[in-house]
Amino acid sequence: MTQPTVDEVIGLIRERGGRASRAGRKVIESLTAAAGDHRTAEEVADEVRRHSPDIHPATIYRNLERLEALGVAYHTHLGHGPAQWHLVAGAHPHLTCERCGHVIEAPVGAFDALRSSLWQSTGFRVDLRHFALTGTCAACVAQER
Repeated sequence: MTQPTVDEVIGLIRERGGRASRAGRKVIESLTAAAGDHRTAEEVADEVRRHSPDIHPATIYRNLERLEALGVAYHTHLGHGPAQWHLVAGAHPHLTCERCGHVIEAPVGAFDALRSSLWQSTGFRVDLRHFALTGTCAACVAQER
């Protein structure tokens, strides 16, 4: 899936009953500029404030939360550090190495069988975006040998 444009994200927000303030637009610009990178709320705030120092950090954090409530953005926990933010259009599960901290973006359909199995056996709909699966990456496994 390709990264949406700022105008596409704002269109989606409007479709879902939201509006895009100047601060909200700056937050969206930061997330679209990330183009798949993992950004913390603090990194988004730093970038927004670099271009618009009059926007208070609390306003930026509220806008991130509002974007998540509208289903346009989400945050994920990749390990022990701060949450990382993404646009929903680029949603993907993550794998984090417990030894070196390397983050791998898993293919979008990688856990379809798990989702299906959990749904059929428990009626539970799992959302693998919020937390990363942890384990050991190939490089660390090779070092163990």
